[in-house]
Amino acid sequence: MTCVGIDLGTTNSLVAVFDESGPRLIPNSLGEFLTPSVVGLADDRRTVIVGRAAKARLLRHPDLTAARFKRLMGTGKKLKLGRSEYSPVDLSALVLKSLKSDAERHLGAEVTEAVISVPAYFNGIQRQATKDAAEIAGLKVRSLINEPTAAALAAGVQDREGESTFIVLDLGGGTFDVSILEMFDGVMEVRASSGDAILGGEDFTARIARQIAEQNDMAWAKLDAVAQEALLSVADDFKLRLSSSDTATGKIRIAGRELEVTLTTQQFEKMTEDLVAKMRRPIESSLYDSGVSADRIDRVLLVGGATRMPVIRSLAARVFRKLPDRGVDPDQAVALGAAVQAGLIQRHEGLRDMVMTDVAPFSLGIVASTVLGNHVVHDRFAPIIERNTILPASRSAWFETSQDNQVQIAVVIYQGEAAMASDNVKLGELQVPVPRGPKGKEAIECRFTYDTSGLLAVDVTVLSNKKTYSDVIENLAEALSSSEKTRRLKEMEKLKISPHEQAENIVLVERLKRLYEILLGEDRIEIQTLLAEFEMAMDGQDPGFISSENERLSKVVTAIEDSYVR
Repeated sequence: MTCVGIDLGTTNSLVAVFDESGPRLIPNSLGEFLTPSVVGLADDRRTVIVGRAAKARLLRHPDLTAARFKRLMGTGKKLKLGRSEYSPVDLSALVLKSLKSDAERHLGAEVTEAVISVPAYFNGIQRQATKDAAEIAGLKVRSLINEPTAAALAAGVQDREGESTFIVLDLGGGTFDVSILEMFDGVMEVRASSGDAILGGEDFTARIARQIAEQNDMAWAKLDAVAQEALLSVADDFKLRLSSSDTATGKIRIAGRELEVTLTTQQFEKMTEDLVAKMRRPIESSLYDSGVSADRIDRVLLVGGATRMPVIRSLAARVFRKLPDRGVDPDQAVALGAAVQAGLIQRHEGLRDMVMTDVAPFSLGIVASTVLGNHVVHDRFAPIIERNTILPASRSAWFETSQDNQVQIAVVIYQGEAAMASDNVKLGELQVPVPRGPKGKEAIECRFTYDTSGLLAVDVTVLSNKKTYSDVIENLAEALSSSEKTRRLKEMEKLKISPHEQAENIVLVERLKRLYEILLGEDRIEIQTLLAEFEMAMDGQDPGFISSENERLSKVVTAIEDSYVR
């Protein structure tokens, strides 16, 4: 069975495989490695479109298109596309199904298993949601791997002989992760991980979009979805161009107004100062937890397309007093590392001398009460396995009854770092019977055993009678049941998925329609003519002619976009 590595990203997703030549990326039907994590419905409101074709429709059909849904994983929220509602799990499953199809077409074999990357700071509920999405897409998850750990694996495969301590700064579309690792004699050991699950490149894009709106006396909240997506599209283009230029200028047509906007690097840095400042906290937390000082870091690895922003490279250079490593493509590192992990799981011959360890990204514990003077303080979080403990790990702690004549102890399991248990993420609950008696007489030993796959085994022993009660926290309360996953898998099989070969044509049509909306006068008439020509070509159903017309018109459209839109 073929096992692939998948980077399921907020903005883009990739799939890779490990073979005799090492880890390599698999192209999609457009010949591209990056597949936008966007899902939409066609005009018939029944056909599902995934990837670049869906992204091309986002500007004109935001009501039929969903993006950035990775940020909602584990929340139970629904997104409406036309008259249908989809959960973030459903939408992620459609992206994974598209990647699975690309891999099978490229490899000429059925793909049934995958290693999927997740942000290091994803909690248990979000990780379970990712597993559920994979199962609905027809993939068995062999392992979830933290994104910065995957990036480090990709870098480590290129240099297995050296010894070094390095830090991975992974700024994706929606999350920021930090990991500190040590490599020696083919062993890669994660020393500490930290992050921010609600900070990513999309926040920098949104800051530009809101600034443009504000400068032109437009209240962001009052703009409709079409106008907001148009501003976000221009903002994303500006962010990209400011990575290699000091100034970005562009035209945009919003709500009947044509705006000419200019943004400088200095302005961009000023408006995102607070976002850059927020990145310091996870960096400092990882350094503290690992016991490694900034001057002991040998290499700084930047991962995620957003790290191409000069402001991020400057932050890394200031903190660590060295230029970031450019050895691994920031867009590709996580997928390549996930493929390496897939190779390790399959015991690939080329990875015999490589070993990988990881750490618990969050503390795991239970809710407890404590006595302070004459007062009993409830809702106290008592960690049993603390964050950044090397995995697999087994730890235990003792707890006593807190009331007279207590007949059971509720062992409520939480994940997080907050002092109050209720402010953390609840993972499960175990009711443990105890003999009746005065408070403090009966005690339990609570043992947590946690492995790299995210499986938490809880064993609670009543010390007076030696009875043990056990539970395995794998399928969380928020997880989909087996029957629900089977039902959703059948529903997905019924969906009408747009053929991969039509993606290029959908993209071109949407670009032409978007230009028609932006331009006026003779320019608009020219676009209308080009659109009619291409629609006639598609009506003819001659694949060769459609392909040549697509190539010809794409060049014309690109020239017009460069002239008018940018």
